[in-house]
Amino acid sequence: MTEPFVSLDALRQRIDALDNDILRLISERAACAQEVAAIKTEYEPDGVFYRPEREAQVLRRVMELNSGPLDSEEMARLFREIMSACLALEQPVKVAYLGPEGTFTQQAALKHFGESAISLPMAAIDEVFREVEAGAVNYGVVPVENSTEGVINHTLDSFMDSSLRICGEVVLRIHHHLLISETTRRDKVSRIYSHPQSFAQCRKWLDAHFPQAERVPVASNAEAARLVKTEWHSAAIAGDMAAKLYGLSRLAEKIEDRPDNSTRFLIIGNQDVPVSGEDKTSLVVAMRNQPGALHDLLEPFHRHQIDMTRLETRPSRSGVWNYVFFIDFKGHREEPRVAAMLEEVKLRAADVKVLGSYPVGVL
Repeated sequence: MTEPFVSLDALRQRIDALDNDILRLISERAACAQEVAAIKTEYEPDGVFYRPEREAQVLRRVMELNSGPLDSEEMARLFREIMSACLALEQPVKVAYLGPEGTFTQQAALKHFGESAISLPMAAIDEVFREVEAGAVNYGVVPVENSTEGVINHTLDSFMDSSLRICGEVVLRIHHHLLISETTRRDKVSRIYSHPQSFAQCRKWLDAHFPQAERVPVASNAEAARLVKTEWHSAAIAGDMAAKLYGLSRLAEKIEDRPDNSTRFLIIGNQDVPVSGEDKTSLVVAMRNQPGALHDLLEPFHRHQIDMTRLETRPSRSGVWNYVFFIDFKGHREEPRVAAMLEEVKLRAADVKVLGSYPVGVL
């Protein structure tokens, strides 16, 4: 009867020994990060400490080498936090995001940069752009499209007047919960707060479960969560971060109508990102309103076998008869076939602006 306990004790001793090894190796990695910081400070005073392409390569390698039992994404998330903490020893990364605190955009920022990054909420998308342009922060995080509701036009419009580049992307799986406070009377909920997009993403569920409840749109889901704290008959649609921030509990979980509901966020900064091995490029192309314009724009992509992943049309601010196309495609601008395609597009378009080449989101 004692053998299982002996085996359990041996396993615990093995775990303790492994923990000691992990602690020692993380400390060694952190010391290496400090040495990197010292070298960069001495030889590259204005050098970039955060390298998106290097981080993407490391995380991809971790996922490729992982043999379980933890799944590859979970392992990559652990390494992301180690890298985030080590980078903070070199130079803490300051990140502006579309606030307030507790939004999905903050969740995307922490998913991409890790918990050791300094995240600062901004009231509007254009304020995120201004903070990065002014050098007050290193990077910004803004939403660009949702799988249910489509593109966020305010973000696309902000790129038209900005010199910032896209340095990365984050795709966040969006789970909406119906949240209540400790004072809410569960059987008396007559008002629900949320962002208009969240209402749209949960419309069928609300129609089925709370058809009589008043739906009150607010500026953000975090604001919805804050309001619920003060009312006994209200609920909010929001995510895990807002629930934790305001101490709310879930009356219902994952109430989004589509199980694949996700939002894509862009990382914006002042740097050009080198090739990582699996990249995406975004650009803005201005075309004159004339017959065959769209065909002329798309033909070089087809001939050079460039995989276009998104095409959005917006009216140009510079002329009534001009249109602007926002395009995402697979590949890096420094790759020969991509460079050749871009040169042809420039000859056919009124204007071409490359917003950036950056690593495809790993997590």
